[in-house]
Amino acid sequence: MHVHVHCGDGEAKFWLEPHIELANNCRLSRSRIKEVEQIIEGRHDEIERAWHKHFPG
Repeated sequence: MHVHVHCGDGEAKFWLEPHIELANNCRLSRSRIKEVEQIIEGRHDEIERAWHKHFPG
């Protein structure tokens, strides 16, 4: 499972399993990456449910 993040100043991809980990970063600052990672951590359950709904099975 992974999530793509698009911001005005760049984009990134994070793996969600087995733990949240930055996979790719394109132009996001270290502070922005940390901010996004905290958002993902706080909404992990919601993201996981949406993933399973979109990709059943």
